[in-house]
Order: sequence, then C-alpha cells, then structure tokens
Amino acid sequence: MKQAGLWLGDACLVADPSGVLVWPEQALVVVADLHLEKGSALARRGSLLPPYDTRTTLAGLEAVLARWAPRTVISLGDGFHDDQASTRLAARDRARLRALVAAHDWIWLAGNHDPGAPAGLGGRGETELEIAGIVLRHLPSAASDRPEIAGHLHPSARVTVRGRQLARPCFVHGGRRMLLPAFGSYTGGLDVFDPAIAGLFGDGFDVALLGDGRVHPLPGTRLHRSERYRRYASMPSNSAVDR
Repeated sequence: MKQAGLWLGDACLVADPSGVLVWPEQALVVVADLHLEKGSALARRGSLLPPYDTRTTLAGLEAVLARWAPRTVISLGDGFHDDQASTRLAARDRARLRALVAAHDWIWLAGNHDPGAPAGLGGRGETELEIAGIVLRHLPSAASDRPEIAGHLHPSARVTVRGRQLARPCFVHGGRRMLLPAFGSYTGGLDVFDPAIAGLFGDGFDVALLGDGRVHPLPGTRLHRSERYRRYASMPSNSAVDR
C-alpha cells in the first residue's frame, strides 16, 4: 500500500488507497458515503442487483481499520442509503457493523440520505464536528470561512494512460477544502470538473487518485477535461447535488 500525504491548513493528513482519510495526529479515520444497503433499496424499486454491496463495503472497512487501528472513526454522512436501511441489514452484517462500531469512538455525521444516526448499532450522531479548527460535514459549504472536510459529491477524475482514458475515484483538495471519495461498493462518481465540484475551488485544485494499492497525487491540470466540461466551465457551483 502506498498512501499520499495531504495538507489542510496546519493538519497533515493521509489519503489511503481504500478511499479513507487518516489524521494520524488525532488517531482518526474519516470515511465518506458508505451507502450501506443501497442494493436492497434499489431492489425495492425493481433494480435487481446482487445484494452483496453491504457485505463487500464492510469487508473493505474492516480491513482498513485493522491496518490503521484508529481511536476514532467518523462516518462523513450517508453511512446508510436511506433512513430505514439499517433495519434491512442481514443478521451477519449487523453483527459485523456493531463490532466495528463498538471497537472505536464512532461518530455518524448526518447525511442527506440518513439525517439521523442508525438505531441499535452504537456510536453517536452529530450534524457536523470541528476538530483542531477543521470542520467535518457531509455537504461542502461554499460559504465556509473555516477549513472543511466533506463528502457527498463522490468525486471522480479522468486521466489518460497509454492512450486510454481511465476514470477513478479521488480525493479533491485545494485552498481550505478537501472532498473525499465515496467508499460504498455501489456508489457512482461525479467528474471533478462538474460545476458542483470545480465551483468549490475557485483557485484550482489537485487530486489524489485511487489506484490499485496506491494513491496517485496529480495536479488538476493533468486531468482529462471532456468537451462537456470545457463548454460549461464557467457555470456556477451547485454543491447541493444529490449523489
């Protein structure tokens, strides 16, 4: 595994290849947009995907928390795909999640899909947190006057490698803001040049692209921008896009 060090204000953070953000000084791991039980939510609407997204997401989370052994874990909102999703957990998945939560100081931040902490799983719910002058919240705020770490937008970037375009989830950072990639198995991605993301970084941004077992830090100028986003590069931001 090869991580990447990122700075936000005075905090030295670590972008892990799994997609979690590690704050070693605080013994803290931040994970965004687990969207647990998204598969069962889609099944109720007639989209019959394999119902293993929660199992796969929890296995990945177990592995990364075993590697870093943090004292505190913050789920950065949308830990569950809807406010009833925790009641649909299979017994084995519920037991695994309860064990993870019990092993850490676990904080569920409110998301747009799950505005309250799940019942019966432990941990505590918060709307947002401030740690060492950095605000952690689900929805990024263009009006924030403090450094912030946010999720919600599921950032993804395109690069050209040996003549082929590849799209990968990524961390986006610049100025006083950092956006985390979505961790959940069934989560999609939003291109970093979409106004909902790019509009939050008036002075430009860099990314930390997730690869196979490593993180690739890249300046935004190295990324592929499609004609669609060249055309609408001047559109205003809409940070409330629902992912």
